[in-house]
Amino acid sequence: MRLVIDDKIPYIRGLAEQLGETVYRPGAEISADDVSSADALIIRTRTHCDEKLLQGSRVRFIATATIGFDHLDTRYLQQAGISWANCPGCNARSVAQYVESTLLALFQEGRLPDPHSLCVGIVGVGHVGSAVARVLHELGCRLLLCDPPRAEREGAAAFADLATLTREADVITCHTPLTTTGPHATYHLIDAAFFAALRRHPLFINSGRGEVVDTAALLQALADGQVGEAVIDTWENEPRISLPLLERVAIGTPHIAGYSADGKANGTQMALNAVARFFGLPQTFQVSPPALTGLTPEHDPLRRKLQLYDPRRDSQALKAHPEQFEYLRGHYPLRREHF
Repeated sequence: MRLVIDDKIPYIRGLAEQLGETVYRPGAEISADDVSSADALIIRTRTHCDEKLLQGSRVRFIATATIGFDHLDTRYLQQAGISWANCPGCNARSVAQYVESTLLALFQEGRLPDPHSLCVGIVGVGHVGSAVARVLHELGCRLLLCDPPRAEREGAAAFADLATLTREADVITCHTPLTTTGPHATYHLIDAAFFAALRRHPLFINSGRGEVVDTAALLQALADGQVGEAVIDTWENEPRISLPLLERVAIGTPHIAGYSADGKANGTQMALNAVARFFGLPQTFQVSPPALTGLTPEHDPLRRKLQLYDPRRDSQALKAHPEQFEYLRGHYPLRREHF
């Protein structure tokens, strides 16, 4: 078997070789020539798997080591008889760590009240949003859970609608998939009308999908004071992000909320096992990230959490060199979710 693999997928070298012949390529540069004789691809979001890439190839299976799969043309894959798998929940705890550390960092700077006093609206309560909810519940926040598809399936009692969030939330954080069709399409779900309805000038966080938010509308909302502060990890048009928005946000990071070593290891493990299962191979993979070394844990709980991960470091790096968006993602330092 021949596999073409995104060369930035962590901890995969030396393991994927147990499945067959491997070719490593930068994700955005994987071409039709590269995949023409491949049986399987292991990729991330930068590889768009569509007819242009795959027509005439012998690819039978694609594993994306990510939660999201909007970079896969699933309709074409079905027509072409190509199976695929993503890694739902692989980095959910990592994104939850990002949101929690963001709140703690802004509280530490006096830019946000004590988290115990905050009402947080979570838009999208799947694997990631649920992990965010658990962490923020432990932090003492009041939560409003907004997930219309789940509310339809499970009953509305446990959920709030967007209108309630615009009235009551001190913080709004987005964790929806990106969808463009259907009754609950999320493309530009957060738009000028949403921002105009806000009553509490909240902190707005997007670490879900960039295109869920209308960038121009967010910039205007910040200028008008409808949004008090913004934290953006996922952007429209990555890696060609809006520099005016980057300059304006409190924290701006290069799509790394889910980039803890733990989350990366989970994604790699799930992708490798998906390939093995599809091809009926006996291997079962266990992927473990490196341990943290040289750190003495802080005794103060707030300082300890920010010692493990402080998003301001990533923000400073991106604001200093926005042209290095992809480099900063591809050369991300070791980050663990726990000591």
